[in-house]
Amino acid sequence: MFGRKSAFEELVQRQENRVYRTALAILGNVQDAEDQTQDTFLKYLEKRPVFESREHENAWMITVTRNGAISRLRRKERQALPLEIDIPVPGPEEREEIEELFQLPPEDREVIHLHYYEGYSGEEIAAMTGTNPATVRSRLSRARKKLKALMEVEP
Repeated sequence: MFGRKSAFEELVQRQENRVYRTALAILGNVQDAEDQTQDTFLKYLEKRPVFESREHENAWMITVTRNGAISRLRRKERQALPLEIDIPVPGPEEREEIEELFQLPPEDREVIHLHYYEGYSGEEIAAMTGTNPATVRSRLSRARKKLKALMEVEP
């Protein structure tokens, strides 16, 4: 009963935070992010992909999460909801930054998350999202400017 974990359980442990944070960054809603996280792991069980490396695994999980989250947004146009209390955030400063991040459009939240929180380069983000690297760089630049403006407006 207390034997070795299955390969799927190990994958879930490695990826659940990354998948959840990516979904939350795009969707801006805890419930939708949780649903998307489950859907991503279900997709893994359906497809049973074989990964060449840990980087390939990370990219596949993020791509599936991103595609699912964008589909959710298309099915259901939502207004940005206030950040819910139960999200674990280290301190008040970080909470304010996250609330400001959720004021950005989904495509801006996505590139900010993938670049700053997941550590992907512009070229890697472009490959995952199927966009041009120049588009990723301009989205990052635009998102930084919007965030800076939001942060300057706060009292």
